[in-house]
Amino acid sequence: MIRTRVNHAIAVILCTVGATQVDSAELLVGGASVSITPKLPVALTGQMRTRIARSVESEVIATALALETKGDNQSIDQAIFVSCDLVAIREGIAEKVRASLKDQIPDFDAGKLVLNATHTHTAPVMIEGKYELPAEGVMKPAEYVEFLCDRVAGAAVTAWKRRKPGRVAWGLGHAVVTQNRRSVYAGGRAQMYGRTGAADFRGFEGYEDHGVEVLFFWDADEKLTATAINVACPSQEVEGRSAVNADFWHEVRLALRRRFGDEFRVLAWTGAAGDQSPHLMYRKRAEERMRELRGLTRLQELSSRIVQAWDEAYAGARQDIRRDVLFTHNVKQIELPVRPVTDKEFAHAKSQVEVLSKDPKNRWRVRWEQAVVDRYEQQQTGDVAPYKMELHVIRLGDVAIATNDFELFTDFGIQMKTRSKALQTFIVQLAGAGSYVPTRKAVDGGGYSAIVESSVVGPQGGQVLVERTVEAINKLWDESR
Repeated sequence: MIRTRVNHAIAVILCTVGATQVDSAELLVGGASVSITPKLPVALTGQMRTRIARSVESEVIATALALETKGDNQSIDQAIFVSCDLVAIREGIAEKVRASLKDQIPDFDAGKLVLNATHTHTAPVMIEGKYELPAEGVMKPAEYVEFLCDRVAGAAVTAWKRRKPGRVAWGLGHAVVTQNRRSVYAGGRAQMYGRTGAADFRGFEGYEDHGVEVLFFWDADEKLTATAINVACPSQEVEGRSAVNADFWHEVRLALRRRFGDEFRVLAWTGAAGDQSPHLMYRKRAEERMRELRGLTRLQELSSRIVQAWDEAYAGARQDIRRDVLFTHNVKQIELPVRPVTDKEFAHAKSQVEVLSKDPKNRWRVRWEQAVVDRYEQQQTGDVAPYKMELHVIRLGDVAIATNDFELFTDFGIQMKTRSKALQTFIVQLAGAGSYVPTRKAVDGGGYSAIVESSVVGPQGGQVLVERTVEAINKLWDESR
């Protein structure tokens, strides 16, 4: 049952007046989902080697959630969120989808479309020339992008057209899904997925965020219709396979739809998790023994933990359901300093290009190293432009939602959450093409994800991102006082 509280109603009115918005802000909610699994065979992204998928273990999905608040029959603010079972939102995809939305739903501000990737490593390639692919018989990356954009736009349009009066609540649970994947050794050297049984192993580099932030949405008849789940862990448990797979989010969707119906929408948001992974880093044999005794696959194990955390959040959130909420969606273009390439890093990258170029199978790695060479040469002529990023910051009642393009190391996300004035803060990474943004400690330790090849924006840019995000979030709370 929806509970109405007098003190909450007064707070909403005061906040709304302070924000120069109308007193009554009716929330409209709509949802849709669509398969973004193409016809097979298709090349998969997320590894340095070429993989061709000839089977589907679980469909990759795009889930759309449309939100709008209205007062006096006028739109106050809007958003369409679309979570995609992809490794990233490659450059140009958001622009293609927005162009389509402008034609199909002109009453929606296409600039307030927010796309994000779950970072599954078993979804199709979206960049031409990244891998050495067969000339025939495999879907080309450009073909997949056209297919993807059409499907994503269709889901967004459907969600927008379905929006109806709704309710919202927010909650917090906890689940051990992620582990810091950067092992540190005597002397300070670090390595992603480094052996923890080695004699010189000394621990893990950074913190882990086991919070599960959740939004819940009901229709006017008090039927639960959608949820957004924010987990600081990329979905890459089965990343090395050669079949299409949505990873653990598929099992989460199945578990919740069994309870709430096939039309229940699950928006999957990956939190700041550039140095995190669902892979077991220690206590592996004991963990695997317990999983096998319980008769679960590893994906089912991870899903069960997320769903238990969801239940924990739901138990509290359903006692505080809101109908009229303050909803503000701001979009900012920010600039972040690009990580400089040292002379030593340039020399190493150049030598790697020369060696690797001898074998066409190394195309991924050649492109990876060549990007460093190109950046250094631009740096020498003063042509390195700052990294330009679209930052979405949303206030929904007591909750803040902030996006970034990257695989952002968790310590940066924790800074944002602890300095935010919101009751709860959802950090949504990989809302763009992105690359790793490591901490200074990680750069000092070295290794994949912290070396210059892995990182266009470094620790300095990461801190600028924190400052701009916190500033934008807190401004929404200051304006509503």
